[in-house]
Amino acid sequence: MALAIFDLDNTLIGNDSDFLWGEFLVKNGHVDAKEFAKQNAQFYEDYKAGTLDIIAYQRFALKPLGEQSAETLAKWHKEFMQTFIEPIVLPKALALVEEHKAKGDRVMIITATNTFVTRPIGERYGITELLGTEGEIVNGRYTGEIAGVPTFQKGKVTRLNEWLKQENETLEGSFFYSDSFNDLPLLEIVDHPVVVDGDDKLLAIARQKNWPCISLR
Repeated sequence: MALAIFDLDNTLIGNDSDFLWGEFLVKNGHVDAKEFAKQNAQFYEDYKAGTLDIIAYQRFALKPLGEQSAETLAKWHKEFMQTFIEPIVLPKALALVEEHKAKGDRVMIITATNTFVTRPIGERYGITELLGTEGEIVNGRYTGEIAGVPTFQKGKVTRLNEWLKQENETLEGSFFYSDSFNDLPLLEIVDHPVVVDGDDKLLAIARQKNWPCISLR
């Protein structure tokens, strides 16, 4: 049994769930449309450029969660899944997850996106083990702050190492599937790095390192 790790955004799904959640909030009038959309788009460009301030972004992303009850957020997320996520679920990605499960591999997602947005998406893929950026919750409500280390760039490695120790697991025979050069720290420590619909920077590195490149689109 090996560990099969998947990035989520633009790897298992055909877009970025963090960005789309912001689009959902704007479309449905849950936030100030003009200002929120502008900031959301800029943070996404920063992410693609590798210059994202993850703390600033997560505070921006978590702020609307703190303004609503858990019941309201659950209702919103159900609608989000139906209208924004279901259309970008990738059949080839679902099949790859099932292929690893059939081999007896332990399957998990590690994503920079917060777990409120991503956990239901993981469950849609039949994956219950997920490491994502955690929003701080006090008295049942999000505070708008981050709890612990964000799962971004080297933070993915930090959180994974904590999980490996806790679960008494190793990276022997491990896989990691990702589209983004932001995930280089984790790609470099697994036994089987796989580039999925990679960005230009990651594809150039993959060619140098002779990493396999696939498409799930």
